[in-house]
Amino acid sequence: MTRSAAEESSFHPLRPGGALALVGIVLFAFSLRSAVASLSPLVSLISRDFTLPAPLLGLIGTAPPVCFAVFGLLAPRFERRFGLERVAVAAIVVVAVGLVARGFAVDSLTLLAATALVFAGVGVGNILVPPLVKKYFPHRVGLLTAVYTTTMAVATFTPPLVAVPFAELAGWRVSLGAWAVFAVVATVPWVLMLARGARVPPGADGDDVPVPTAGLFARLWRLPLAWALAVAFAVSSTLAYTSFGWLPTILIDVAGVTPQAAGALLSLFALMGLPASMVVPLLVARLRAERVLIAVAVGAGVTGLLGLLFAPAAAPVVWVALLGAAPLLFPMILVLLGLRTRSHETAVALSGFVQSIGYAIAAVFPFAIGLLHDVTGAWTAPLWVLVGVIVAAIPAGYVITRARTIEEHWERRHGPW
Repeated sequence: MTRSAAEESSFHPLRPGGALALVGIVLFAFSLRSAVASLSPLVSLISRDFTLPAPLLGLIGTAPPVCFAVFGLLAPRFERRFGLERVAVAAIVVVAVGLVARGFAVDSLTLLAATALVFAGVGVGNILVPPLVKKYFPHRVGLLTAVYTTTMAVATFTPPLVAVPFAELAGWRVSLGAWAVFAVVATVPWVLMLARGARVPPGADGDDVPVPTAGLFARLWRLPLAWALAVAFAVSSTLAYTSFGWLPTILIDVAGVTPQAAGALLSLFALMGLPASMVVPLLVARLRAERVLIAVAVGAGVTGLLGLLFAPAAAPVVWVALLGAAPLLFPMILVLLGLRTRSHETAVALSGFVQSIGYAIAAVFPFAIGLLHDVTGAWTAPLWVLVGVIVAAIPAGYVITRARTIEEHWERRHGPW
């Protein structure tokens, strides 16, 4: 058993501030994901008050990965200048302001501007959660990653369930703005910790080695391990955003299902992430199951796509369920951001590197897949492209499964960290 696995499975008491950090991480994760998922269910209701042009809706649909990529690059700089907890508070406040502003939108442009503000805050917040786990729970990275990724999964499918009924009772503006309450509450634990002057003892979250914060992010561009993590994250994100954008249409066209059934199958795709979020981080942290998990993700995803290519109408439920298993790479990479680093400072840089590159790639594919369909007049070529995307996880997985930290990887290739 490796040191990380041994530490994960042994008992370590909570350090001072650990209880507040636990609450803060859970609320933070819920606020980030619910902010993203709360708009699309209300589009039809909003369009009754003002026009929502199709190009604008398409722009809103592609905005999340674009904003996540851009602000993922900026987040490590913010953290180095202002500190992890302060930037976390700022990110949640920006999300809350954007959510309230969406409720006051008077036309499509103000709705787009408010949504971009929300996604900017979420983009920074996405980067900070893994380092927060690394900083406050260095010996429980797997467990805490399972907790917050499960929270994110719940926050993904909760808004579509309650947004419309709430809007019918109180109006779409209240339904949109109400999610700001969770964001405001999420700031409380971190504000309390800042007021108490939260400090982590030197070396408590790593190996007590110097952390070269200046130029740290630039070093990652020279490390195959960082690129492998980014590629695997890109595979998961690409499948997720492409499926949310096109899977219902694909199922209607190639499998002959009804629009209602296609919507239900998309929900099945999303729900497949819930058990993965609960189990995958623990399997990685305690059993080092990366090889098995990558094999499962690639095998399931490719099988699901081949089913849609060669026998789409035979078992669409099975094909969608298998395809939905492939994004288990998402919680696996998130837990590795903590396990493959010695300190939370390195985790911030690695998180920014991996997520910004991954989301930048994911932002291109929904548009490219739609364009390829328009050019070819069929879904065959787009589905084969997605097969290629999943296969790209195999060489990345080979590098990822070699249990080394980023710091050790650098030292072996370039000398002292």
